[in-house]
Amino acid sequence: MKVRITRRDPSWPLPARETSGSAGFDLAAAADVTIAPGQIVLVPTGLIIQVPDGYLLGIFARSSTPLKRGLMIPNGVGVVDADYCGPEDEVKVQVYNFTAAPVHLKRGDRIAQGILLRYEAPEWEEGEPAAKTRGGFGSTG
Repeated sequence: MKVRITRRDPSWPLPARETSGSAGFDLAAAADVTIAPGQIVLVPTGLIIQVPDGYLLGIFARSSTPLKRGLMIPNGVGVVDADYCGPEDEVKVQVYNFTAAPVHLKRGDRIAQGILLRYEAPEWEEGEPAAKTRGGFGSTG
C-alpha cells in the first residue's frame, strides 16, 4: 500500500518499521520537548500523513515508552482520520507524564508507533434489541 506523506523538514527521516514483522512504524519527536509532571503535551512528528480512504492511523504507545520515559498516551489510542491531511495537519502525539519529574524528549526520540487499520463506516438501522438483557456490566451471568 502506498501512502502519501509530507515531511515538514525535508531532512527529517520517513517513519520506518524496525523489523519486517512489525505491525507499526515508529513516530519520533520532531523537536525537543519537556513535559512537566502531570502535564499533557502534543509532541510534533514533523509529518503530514494522508491516510487512505477506509483506513485510520492509530497512534499507540511503544511498549518501552511508559517504562523507560514515564509517558503514556492519555486517551489510550490516538486516531488520525483520512481527511486530516491539509498543509498544517501535522500528526502530533499526545503524551502524559505520569512521573514526579519533568521528562525531556530530544528531537529524534521514538515515542509512539503508528498502525494503519482498515475500518467500515456503519449504516445505522434502528430496531428493537436483538437479545434479552443479560444484566451487569459485561457480565455473562
